[in-house]
Amino acid sequence: MSPGAPEGPALLAVDLGLRSGLALYGPEGRLRWYRSQNFGSQSRLKRAVPSVLHSAAPLAWLVLEGGGPIAEVWEREALRRALPVLRVSAQDWRARLLYAREQRSGGLAKDAADGLARRVIEWSEAPRPTSLRHDAAEAVLLGLWACLEVGWLEQVPPEVRR
Repeated sequence: MSPGAPEGPALLAVDLGLRSGLALYGPEGRLRWYRSQNFGSQSRLKRAVPSVLHSAAPLAWLVLEGGGPIAEVWEREALRRALPVLRVSAQDWRARLLYAREQRSGGLAKDAADGLARRVIEWSEAPRPTSLRHDAAEAVLLGLWACLEVGWLEQVPPEVRR
């Protein structure tokens, strides 16, 4: 985040897994930070989720890609905090952000997501990655999609479009 940038309730996007991608967006629709976090086990994930949400606070939205028991851990903690949750599949955000030809296979989609996430990072003036794991890249794009969905952005910024 650039110095003097406005603070406010944020949106946390999570590409679910024991190794999760996390991306935090401000209400102006710009990425504040992103990372990949390896929780290692379901029990460590359960213990870590409250602290992840606390460190990202104040939050207006929690956005989850995926489902199952891992999603339930995040949703339970969000419910405890009265935090609204958007739960989507990768196909939902990919359909809006990637070309059809980039979605023909998981590998193509991951490559396209990497390039687009790097442009979002640059546009947001977030720290450039030394390496960008695919889960973090997908969390960045999930967050961009969510900013469009909740009205924080009207459209994909022209600097991010190809």
